[in-house]
Amino acid sequence: MKSRPQASALTVRLYTAPVPRLTATIITRNESANIDAAIESVSWADEIVVVDADSTDDTPERARRHRARVDVRPWPGFSAQKNYAASIASNDWILSIDADERVTPELADEIRALLASEPPQRGYRVPRISWYLGQWIRATDWYPDYQLRLYDRRAGEWKERRVHESVSLKSGEPGRLARDLQHFPYRDISHHLQTIDRYTALAADQMVADGRVPSIAGVALNPPFAFLRNYVLRGGFRLGGVGFVVSVLNSYYVFLKLAKAWAAPRASRLTPP
Repeated sequence: MKSRPQASALTVRLYTAPVPRLTATIITRNESANIDAAIESVSWADEIVVVDADSTDDTPERARRHRARVDVRPWPGFSAQKNYAASIASNDWILSIDADERVTPELADEIRALLASEPPQRGYRVPRISWYLGQWIRATDWYPDYQLRLYDRRAGEWKERRVHESVSLKSGEPGRLARDLQHFPYRDISHHLQTIDRYTALAADQMVADGRVPSIAGVALNPPFAFLRNYVLRGGFRLGGVGFVVSVLNSYYVFLKLAKAWAAPRASRLTPP
């Protein structure tokens, strides 16, 4: 009679779910001054994908020096370019940052800890903090400025918008991370004003396309409310002069966006017969 094998000789196989791998994506155009620091901040990711929109500077070459995977293609718009970057990634979990953003070591640790097993949510919002006129802006509409940047591409994609694009999940609510994503949006006030002019044109076009043309009363009343929200309700006054400047320029952004949207239907009448 054969004896049964001893328990110690049995091989027990335990199933362990695979740890999600992460691709960091960055879209660029003429970001030579920013791309090195941006890539270095996500160097811990399993893969880095840079999609460049025909830069005329050395952005693609700089990215390749960091062993990033670089794809150069024409500019189709913010959302389309970010969706393309996610589509060519080797991994389903995506961390999307802009070239003027930096992932801090603390945020990197938080993301790695989350991805040590299968995350409970399909996407995560990250608080974003901006550096402006020599200090971090922890007030006004600029903070915490949650952005959905960490997501499973199988469960979400960038919603088509001309500006201020965002990831939309197919189902479920996103989670929230605690550590800040650093943002370096403007070199100075002149650069800020140039960006406001460009972005408000895109935002106004989006409003018109959505059928949301404001009245002149809306153009007049919304900017003062925006200033009060930024400076008083959201604590801009705590930042001294910088908080005042940010609050004024945020309300100016609202004014210019609404004024351009209000003026759009009248543009054809501006040229004399």
